[in-house]
Formats: sequence, C-alpha cells, structure tokens
Amino acid sequence: MTEIHEGPPLADFTDDQLPLQCVYRRERERPDAPYLTQPIGGGAVDVYTFGRTVGEARRLAAYLRSLELPAGSRIALVTKNCAHHFIWDLAIWMAGHVSVSIYPTVAAETLQYVLEHSEAKLLFVGKLDVWDEMASGVPEGLPLVRCALSPELDAQSYEALVEAHAPIADDPVRDADDVVLLCYTSGSTGKPKGAMITARASIAGGSTMGARLGMGPEDRLISYLPLAHAFERGLLEIPSFQHGFQVFFAESLDTFIEDVQRAKPTVFQSVPRLWIKFKLAIEAKMPPARLARLLKMPLVGGLVRGKILRGLGLEKVRVAGSGTAPIPGEVLEFYDRLGLTMVEGYAMTENWCAATLGTPGRHRVGTVGEPVAGTRFRISASGEIEMQSPGMMNGYFKQPEVTAATFTEDGWLKTGDRGAFDDAGSLRITGRVKELFKTSKGKYVAPAPIENLLNTSPGVELSCVMGRGLTQPIAVVQLDEATREAFASDPGRVEAQMEDVREAVNAQLEKHERLDRVIVSAGEWTIASGLLTPTMKIRRAAIEERHADLLNAAALAPEGVQARA
Repeated sequence: MTEIHEGPPLADFTDDQLPLQCVYRRERERPDAPYLTQPIGGGAVDVYTFGRTVGEARRLAAYLRSLELPAGSRIALVTKNCAHHFIWDLAIWMAGHVSVSIYPTVAAETLQYVLEHSEAKLLFVGKLDVWDEMASGVPEGLPLVRCALSPELDAQSYEALVEAHAPIADDPVRDADDVVLLCYTSGSTGKPKGAMITARASIAGGSTMGARLGMGPEDRLISYLPLAHAFERGLLEIPSFQHGFQVFFAESLDTFIEDVQRAKPTVFQSVPRLWIKFKLAIEAKMPPARLARLLKMPLVGGLVRGKILRGLGLEKVRVAGSGTAPIPGEVLEFYDRLGLTMVEGYAMTENWCAATLGTPGRHRVGTVGEPVAGTRFRISASGEIEMQSPGMMNGYFKQPEVTAATFTEDGWLKTGDRGAFDDAGSLRITGRVKELFKTSKGKYVAPAPIENLLNTSPGVELSCVMGRGLTQPIAVVQLDEATREAFASDPGRVEAQMEDVREAVNAQLEKHERLDRVIVSAGEWTIASGLLTPTMKIRRAAIEERHADLLNAAALAPEGVQARA
C-alpha cells in the first residue's frame, strides 16, 4: 500500500479570507498605514497607504465596469514589480474579471501568444526596460493603458483614468470558486500554459506560509522576483492582502542592495542563484578560511555577522527562504553560520505554492521541508512525487487534454519531480522525472545533485549536466563574473581551475555519475538569450541545443579536456 504523507489539518475556510475581503478590511481598519513603497527615481520613493491603494483600485474598477465587458473577461498586465501591479490586480477582480500577468522580459512572440491565447480584452503596460522589443507582439486593436512608470507609448493614461472616474461605492466580492487569475508557466520547453487559479486557491500559499512563519502587519518584504510567477504572486503579493505587511519594491538591478537596505525586510525570499551570488560576493571580500575563523570567536564573530548582514540589508531578517530550484546544503550552512535562519520550500504554479515549507529552527538541510496544512503526498512506483493541495489549479486554460495528462486517474497532481520523504517527514527532491538520462552503459543519472556540487565550486555560477547516450556525463558551466574576466585573458589557467573542480566533484560521485569533462561556456546565460527561465532556472533543452556541436566534439576528446563555447 502506498504511504501517504500529510500536512496538519486545514483551518476552517471562510469567505473573509479571500483577497478582496481582506483589502476591504485593511481599508477600513488601517487606511493611513504605509503599505507599498515605490521608488520613482533618484532615490525618491512614493508611499501608498492602504487607503490610497484600495481607493485607486476602486476608481480603476469603475473604468473597467464602464467598458461593459462580459463577466470573467481576461485583462492582461505586463510590468516589472511595482505598486501598479497590486492595484491593477485588485481593480480587475473588483470589476469581475480575470487577471493575466505576463513576464516583463518575454519576447514579442510569447507576448502575442499569451494575449491571443487568453483572449485578453485590455493590456496594462507598466514599468519595463524592453518595451521596444516586445511591442510588435501586441495584437492590432488591443486597447492599452500605461502608467507614469511606463515607457513612452500611445495609450490611455492610468493616472488620467483614476482622476476621471469616481470610486465604486460597493464592496464587490468574488465567489470562492471563481477563476480570478491565469498564471502562464514560464516553462523550460514548449508554449506557456495558463493555470486557472480560483479565489480560494489563490490564498493557499499565503495562508500556509503565514501559519508556519507567523506573518503579520509588522513584517516588511521586498518584491523583486517576477510577479508573473506563482512564487512572488502566491507568496508575497496575495499574502500582503491577507496579512497586511508592508511591501517595498526595487528600483533597478544597479540599486538592488540600496533598495534592500531601505526596506530592511523581516522576511526575505529569493532563488538559489541570488543566495549563491551573495555568498560569492562575501567570500570575495573575505577568504572563506579567515571568515570561518572569525565567526568562531565569541565577540568578534557577532560583529562580523552584523557587518555582513547590514551590508546586504538583511540585518532585520528573522527568517529567509529559498525556492523555485534546489539550493546546495553548503549554502544553507553558510548562512546559518552568519546567523540567518533559512528554510526551503517546494511548490509549483499548479498547486499555487501550497506544498511544503521548512520550519524555522528545525529545518533539515537537503530537504524542502514538511507538508503544509491541507496537503497530501505520495511517491509513485517510478519515484515521482504526486500530491493534492488546497491551492490546486482548476486546470490549464483551453487545454483539457494537457490538464488530464497532468493528473492521475484518481485525481493526484503528477509533479514531474522525483523525491522521497525522510524519517522525520521532510521531503527531499532528487531531480526531474524527464531530466533523468541514461548513459551508453545503461546507467541512469540525475543531473540536479551533480549541478548542486558544481554550482558551489570556485569560479562556477551555473551548470548543466548532460550525457544521454554518452559513456559518462559531461557538464557545461557558466563562470562567475570574475572568472569570466580571467578566462578572457588567461583561458589556460581557468581551464586548469575547472579541471580541479571536475576532480573535486567526481570524488563525491558514484562511478557512473562522474564527469568525463567540463565545457566552459564563455558567454553569459541570461533570460534574454533564452537559456534561463524568468526565475533564473536553466533551460536544459536550450543549453543542450546551443552546445550540440561542441558537445559532440567533446565526447570524442580525451578525458578531462575542456572545450570552449
């Protein structure tokens, strides 16, 4: 009989927990409390109170009502993280429609696909860096609304619409089973799929995170990961409606540290790549051996910890989180030595971030925590994680066959991830089902654990392990910034360094997993190049395709010889 792993019982549901009911309560009870802090350039900020935020949403909802669109029409928004995203979501829901948030870095073809597939009736255009490259993807005749942070374009002004319309006087609500948003998956392959999320499902991630982390109005978070992704939408935006905490936004990549220092977040969530970048930056200023020695000194250690965390803007963080991809245990242990309590979580768009989450103070390194309230897990005979969740999507928009293939016959979500539960009830992810490959020797290899070892090695920022049909696996690595510069001037020295990395990693692997060679990719893997997803996970198929000729040549070279991309 298959073993079932369950989270605590789910608290009784009431309509008062839904997003609109929560913001109306904030509007009544805390109208003057600071809510959204928006940078507007040059270090200046604009602070939105709850009263102002909901008031502007009411005015925009009046405009949307005036359009007399059919109930449940899809309204799209494309913007970097900013206060307008929150206001536009609320207005769309107040007017009885469905929000479709699109990544601010997508190519024109993807923008066109999502707008046409969702049958969007209107597009809000917000803060963007690459509008000129995206604009051709807007279908002819689709109405546009722009805000003060938008690039120049021929569109109606959000500010003018807010000024011209009186706020709606009623408090419209949505039925718990209404679909309120479509979340198009970034996807590592193929066309994006639009997960249909109901009002009830939309609060699942925030409710479970709030219960486990004790979220409340006194907390401060900074929003900088893409709001079109379930991670940021489900664990920051909608939870801010639920728990009333203050949200800060980042102005730009160049000002990110200053933005974090302004926010002084009490909860800080990120992706593994950023945590690794922070670690590398710290170690670049202070060699790891010296830092470890100083941290062991009672008085000096405390001073060093404080200085490092203040430099990152994280000195007020009571709990930090990592998600969207595995983070090496070594990185978690590094931050633990700095006094930063960090937990991992596991979630998907399809379960709206209600899956597992570590518990502060007893999180087990190498796991993604325990099941959250209302969730159930089982491991299939093939090792795939299957689950049920209060955040489960209603399916993919206009794709019933794909939806059916995503669930088992008895209604469990097939996650596509491989994993197992340890004896304490924590889930360990061991890789993707489809990423598992077989070498020419007939041995199966899971690339993710090997990539975790590579990604914490000196000089390596990202890696992609492959080897289907080869005698032994091989790896392509993207070097970190400093090592890329060194590679340009002295490639031989860096190649020797990568050979040391290969040998160190191989010493920790089974014989059939050991890397035959490391290929150094001189170019940077970016979202724009199509080699990373918007949440900075590698697009494995794209990387393999990009390096196909080089990989074929490398497979014929002597063991350990490195090629250059």
